[in-house]
Amino acid sequence: MAAAKPQPAQKTAPVHEDLPASPRQVLRGLEYQVDALRSVGEYFHQRGWSLGTSSNYSLVVDREPLELLITASGKDKGRLARTDFVRIDGAGNPTAKNQPAASAERHLHVMLAEAAAAGAILHTHSVWGTVLSDRHFESGGLAIEGYEMLKGLRDVKTHQHREWIPIYENTQDIPALAERVRSDYESSSPRPHGFLIRRHGLYTWGADLDEARRHIEIFEFLFEVVARTSNASHP
Repeated sequence: MAAAKPQPAQKTAPVHEDLPASPRQVLRGLEYQVDALRSVGEYFHQRGWSLGTSSNYSLVVDREPLELLITASGKDKGRLARTDFVRIDGAGNPTAKNQPAASAERHLHVMLAEAAAAGAILHTHSVWGTVLSDRHFESGGLAIEGYEMLKGLRDVKTHQHREWIPIYENTQDIPALAERVRSDYESSSPRPHGFLIRRHGLYTWGADLDEARRHIEIFEFLFEVVARTSNASHP
C-alpha cells in the first residue's frame, strides 16, 4: 500500500485590523507578567488576604505612553485564568476591544503608577486590615512604629521608623478618591508606602512586583500584630 502523502500545513487566516482581537491576542507578549500576577493571586488567596472576588493587582508594561496590565473585574484571585487581565492606558481605558471589564478601581492604579512611579500596585482585603481601617478611621490614619518588620519597607533602615498609613472613606467615586490620594501623597513627607480604605482594604506598591509583594507581606504582618495587641490590651 502506498504511503499517504503528507498534507500541506494549514495557513493561519490573517488577522484584519478592523476585526477585534481575541483576549489571548491582546495579551500576547505579556505571558510572563500574566503568570506572575496569577501566582500572586494564588498566594494571597491562600493567606486569606484576597478571598472571593476581592482585590486587584496591576503591573506597568509601558511608560510612554503609560500602559498597565490589570486584573479583570469580578474574578476569583485564587483561580485567575490567563485571560482574566486587561490592558489599560493612562486614562484607565482598555487599549483594545474584546477585553473583559477592568477593575472599577483601575484609576487608583493609574494614579499610583504616575504619582508614586510604581511598577506594580497590589490591593488586598484582609481581616486585620479591614478591622484597623474602621477602628482608626476617625484619626485619619494609623501610625505603626518600633517594629523590626518595618525595615522591609523600601528605604526604611531602622525599626525606629514611624510609618503613617492614611485611611480614606470607602466610595464608589474612584476617580475622585484617586485625586485625593494623589494630592495627599505628593504633599506628604515622608511619603507613605501604602494606604487603607475604610472597611475595604490595603493598597501598596513597589518599583516592581517583588517589592510590592514584599510590602503586602510587611503590612499584613504588622496589621495583625497591631490588631491582636490592641485586642489583648482592651478586652
